Amino acid sequence: MSAFTIAIVSPGNMGAAIGARLARHGLRVISPTGRSAASETRARNAGIELVPEAALANADYIFSIIPPKEAVTAAERIARLIAGSKQAPIYIDWNAVSPDTVQKVAAILDGAGVRFVDGGIIGGPPAGDGPGPVLYASGPHASSIEKLGNCGIRFKIMDEPIGAASALKMSYAGITKGLTALGAAMMLAAKRTGCEEALIAELSVSQPQLLTSFRRAIPDMFSKAERWAPELREIAHFIGAGQIESGIYNSIAAFYEGLAADFNHDKTEVSVLAELMKWGHQNQRWRKPANG
Repeated sequence: MSAFTIAIVSPGNMGAAIGARLARHGLRVISPTGRSAASETRARNAGIELVPEAALANADYIFSIIPPKEAVTAAERIARLIAGSKQAPIYIDWNAVSPDTVQKVAAILDGAGVRFVDGGIIGGPPAGDGPGPVLYASGPHASSIEKLGNCGIRFKIMDEPIGAASALKMSYAGITKGLTALGAAMMLAAKRTGCEEALIAELSVSQPQLLTSFRRAIPDMFSKAERWAPELREIAHFIGAGQIESGIYNSIAAFYEGLAADFNHDKTEVSVLAELMKWGHQNQRWRKPANG
């Protein structure tokens, strides 16, 4: 394996998992100090070397894997670090942002002489020996990722301009996260009107694959809803304010914001959803909770 250095802008759950996979395959992976204690612990556990932020300018590749609302400010910060540097890293924005937002990021980095790649991650963080997510890349410098070779990450190069990978991510996430929201919303509505048991029984017969997906996706969403809400706003922006369906995704964002607040405090609605997703599982007898 060539001795490439990969900088992870912030070692969140996805960033740390991807960093760990790269480190296992012989790449040097770095991340800046000065983050929270939890982030730095996560980085160390992943085999990521903590360095002063200025050292990111010396990396071969910079992976930005952060919440969507931080994508532009992170690019501005990195551009200041790199401006005037003899080495020009390849900066890849893997964030769940709209093509318009990624164009802003690209313009910021282009001004600092940085080669930019538009990216989009589809799938959850890599774990164990599983295949992990697929990382799509587009733009004139996207093929440079192929130099990383067999590094344990599934890259797919799109022969398309900057914005294409982000558009794919927006479209895919709009379906998957949208369906999760629709399932959760209607489960709560069914519970309020007392038809929840009949609904789940019917889904188990007529839509068993959908119910199986909901059993996994809805409880998994609780701790992620706060991060998903800004992504849904980006999806609404991607669709366009002039399109009536953009309102659907702004409403889903508000729904996720409400569930996030509930999860962080009383857990009233998420507890209802968690219990509903257990009903009738593995051919158990249909029953309501004791407080139902």
